[in-house]
Amino acid sequence: MRILVACEFSGIVRDAFISRGHEAVSCDYLDCEKKTGPHIQGDVLKRFGEGWDMMIAHPPCTHLAVSGARWFKNKMKEQGEAIEFVIALMNAPIERIAIENPISVISSKIRKPDQIIQPWQFGHGETKATCLWLKNLPKLKPTNIVSGRENRIHKMPPSENRWRERSRTFHGIADAMAEQWGCLK
Repeated sequence: MRILVACEFSGIVRDAFISRGHEAVSCDYLDCEKKTGPHIQGDVLKRFGEGWDMMIAHPPCTHLAVSGARWFKNKMKEQGEAIEFVIALMNAPIERIAIENPISVISSKIRKPDQIIQPWQFGHGETKATCLWLKNLPKLKPTNIVSGRENRIHKMPPSENRWRERSRTFHGIADAMAEQWGCLK
């Protein structure tokens, strides 16, 4: 299966699919942290016509996540552009699509998510509500429910790279995507 992992600089989701024998490519304006797999640095919207079977997209949440709601009134233009980008991702001519984002205005401006998952359902002892908007994909089934749930991601102290650390996909979630969605025909 050919999988486009949109807006991913970490390579985590891409590598989960590659480890299961798929042709997966990450694409982001940023360079990829992991140089071990294929990565396109550039505009993902220009890559849609390349015969992808699936796209998993992680659009930037800076202007979408409700955790930043107190600043929404000052960035209406940016939020509008972010919503337009999500709509373009959702309308991509790709048979199977998953859009991943935290609790955000996508729910009120476009539509409610098909599923909300937590890292603790996939082997990580943390909380971080993650919404999935799905097209022709089943909901993810939990693979390893753990206790010791901590809100570590939310409590990260301010830093230059906080956004980067908060935006990474947990390996257990990436593995579940690859295992459960990679077997679809």
